[in-house]
Amino acid sequence: MNQEFRCLSAIAMLGYGIPCESLERGIACNPHMIGADAGSTDAGPHKLGRGVPDVSKDATFRDIRLMLSAGRRAGAPVIIGSCGGSGARTHLEWTWEIVKEIAAQDNLSLRVAVIFADIPHERIGAALEAGKVQPLGPVPALTVETLGRTTGMVAQMGAEPIIKALDTGAELILAGRSCDAAIFAAPAIRHGMDRGLAWHMGEILECGAMCAEPGSANDCMLGTIRSDSFELQPLNPKRRCTPASVACHSLYERSHPTISFGPGHRLELSGCSFEALDGGRVKVSGSRLREEQPIRVKLEGVAPAGFRTIVVGGVRDPIALERLDEITDAVTTATREYHSHLRPGDYSLRFIVYGRDGVMGEREPLAGQIGHEVGLVLDVVARSQDLANSVCAFARSQLQHYHYEGIKATAANIAFATAPSDIPCGEVFEFSVYHLLEVSSPAELFPVEIRELG
Repeated sequence: MNQEFRCLSAIAMLGYGIPCESLERGIACNPHMIGADAGSTDAGPHKLGRGVPDVSKDATFRDIRLMLSAGRRAGAPVIIGSCGGSGARTHLEWTWEIVKEIAAQDNLSLRVAVIFADIPHERIGAALEAGKVQPLGPVPALTVETLGRTTGMVAQMGAEPIIKALDTGAELILAGRSCDAAIFAAPAIRHGMDRGLAWHMGEILECGAMCAEPGSANDCMLGTIRSDSFELQPLNPKRRCTPASVACHSLYERSHPTISFGPGHRLELSGCSFEALDGGRVKVSGSRLREEQPIRVKLEGVAPAGFRTIVVGGVRDPIALERLDEITDAVTTATREYHSHLRPGDYSLRFIVYGRDGVMGEREPLAGQIGHEVGLVLDVVARSQDLANSVCAFARSQLQHYHYEGIKATAANIAFATAPSDIPCGEVFEFSVYHLLEVSSPAELFPVEIRELG
């Protein structure tokens, strides 16, 4: 066994645009694998519900092509996790078609492992009856009714399915929904490296160069893991890692400052140390992984929530700003009265005021403070697109012409950002499943399929 294992993170999000110069420096370091995350729930539930990707086909094509070329030259497997954004079968097949186009254009022979993460409703229904599904955080308990209206569902794989795919000799792994860190932890663990160090390194590498100064999601990072530590090395001379930058990034996306959870494990960082090395590198040690029973994997499922239409406008008139709540309340009341023939739940209407609590809402510590202008979003979700369009148009007209006390013109002072002002957004979804499923093996839900090209 080699004394070290080198992981090249090509970028924080596939399709963001891999910088060629940084990638070339990474290849010169002779990496043992090249990886990139391709998905997240950051964009909300609609990507999984609609089966659409997070980024464009052209951007994905470019980045995969660069990674495959790098993998060929380095003699290293390429691993892409959460393909297409949400990692469902439709996203995997979308990515697979792009790979086929690249292989045809570049005359590549390629052994590809595809790992599916879709979960049948019957599997979760049986687990519900057996009491093996529990909420993840402050969400309601999953019910048969909620499961029934769920249209798309995936589980989040850990390292084991990726290790299984590597064992097949795959040159490219297209993984469905994945723990981001597993992309890099899996090959290091397979190589015999410490699991705690591998998972901690993976949690950092999956974000590209965000742990550097200046941080960036659009740059490469090299991770080198050894028996007692791992090192992080930026591949762009404009960046450097410091103990503070790496330690701060170790707090990223955590509900607890020193503990994070994955399928069958708990990663503890309370004993970590971060040491500055030359060349803008940082050495990390002390990461510890504790195995946990029973093994639980995260489920993500979505259900239709209706159809959306929005209007975006701006208000600068100081009199209107003083009476903004009066105006929006009056518009809401008029809209409700006009549509009184509709059933409760046929539509919802809300105003989001950017410049006054628009981001944090009720949690805003500076609640009610208004500057010289605000951005106003009128958001309507209804049971059909036609109804959403209709309700939004009525509310928007009321907003334009509400006659508040002190008004200096014949219409309310709002400037719309676009023409047409009303923007239909199509079908929208909500997370209906955000739970943990108890399993007997961390790989049992994730079948691996081998596909040959060339």
